[in-house]
Amino acid sequence: TPLPQAGGTSEMATGLLTTHVLNMATGLPAASLALRLARLQEPGQQWIELAQRWTDKDGRCLPLLALGHAEPGTYKLHFETAAYWQEQGHTSFYPFVEVVFTITDPVQKLHVPLLISPYSYTTYRGS
Repeated sequence: TPLPQAGGTSEMATGLLTTHVLNMATGLPAASLALRLARLQEPGQQWIELAQRWTDKDGRCLPLLALGHAEPGTYKLHFETAAYWQEQGHTSFYPFVEVVFTITDPVQKLHVPLLISPYSYTTYRGS
């Protein structure tokens, strides 16, 4: 079943953690790409899944963490790039991309974009 999509700009602006995905081969947003957010549970080094989303036609999705729902810690965004590229008629060197990052201030907004092509990816801390 499809997961909830972004409903509008005001809803996007209220999130603590957001992302977007851009297809660098076309220069267009990467629509219908599945992604998940997880938090590293201490002790034991186990990842606990917190959210699942699909990107919309603009390569964006609903916020992955709402304001007031974050804790300091280590998080990862898992992007299902192989399935996306297969839908685009390409093979991909990377079956998925995981971006691991640390939240130190649980009230500071974070934006973690992902730029993809079949044979490379780039990410950065956005605003």
